[in-house]
Amino acid sequence: MDWLLDPFQVSFVRQALWAGILVSLICAVAGTWVVLRGMAFLGDAMSHGMLLGVALASLAGVNVLIGGLLSAGGMALGVNVLSRSRRLSQDTGIGLLFAGMLSLGVIVVSHSESFAVDLTAFLFGDVLAVRPDDLAGLAAALAVTVLAGAAGHRLFVALAFDPRKAHTLGLRPRSAQALLVGLVTLAIVASFHVVGTLLVFGLLIAPAAAAALWARSIPRIMLGAALLGTGSTVIGLIVSWHAATAAGATIVAVAVAAFFLSALADVLRRRIPSEVSR
Repeated sequence: MDWLLDPFQVSFVRQALWAGILVSLICAVAGTWVVLRGMAFLGDAMSHGMLLGVALASLAGVNVLIGGLLSAGGMALGVNVLSRSRRLSQDTGIGLLFAGMLSLGVIVVSHSESFAVDLTAFLFGDVLAVRPDDLAGLAAALAVTVLAGAAGHRLFVALAFDPRKAHTLGLRPRSAQALLVGLVTLAIVASFHVVGTLLVFGLLIAPAAAAALWARSIPRIMLGAALLGTGSTVIGLIVSWHAATAAGATIVAVAVAAFFLSALADVLRRRIPSEVSR
């Protein structure tokens, strides 16, 4: 049992654990709607499109979270504007914004000789470097996420399952979509410092997708995603401690592995009754 508890005797690992739990809870709320709404491409594009804002903020000596928030917010605004065009599909608009902002970010990075270390942390995160003020920021982001999710729950449900009916009922699907994109933006910006932009997408999608295979209601999907994300954090930190692997990447790898195990179990669950009935 000592090998399970040894990593958490160290203060920075305990802080990483709390950070991972907070991020898991944030991603459970936002990720559930991303999965149900089919917004995976948007989440991926926004997580990578933040590079421009983070690069500019780093070069200007400003907090990179502010740069990431402004960049992701600008992309979210651009998506909402382009989605109103009848001649351009939403995926096309997202793809164009994704490519444009990512390329500009790479251009900015290429003109900096001292950005390599910061870029590595941006892409892959550094959960073991989380500080108490980072935990306070994550707790605040979680509070906002829960409040926004609760306030927009009815709108999100209508938007996820029948946008036309939502419009008929006067629920303003465009406003709901904007609020949902804002929720995803908050989750990505709050979480990228922990697991990096290349990996936050996995933590946003994998636990919610795994839970959606088994749960039959939205609150249960969120609860399942929160439990899977928290479990992935604990297991990932233990494995990374003993195997000397990158902590953030290991956490996400465990979460993705949990999804595939859940999918396999779901397939077996569906096949066994059919085999018995034969």
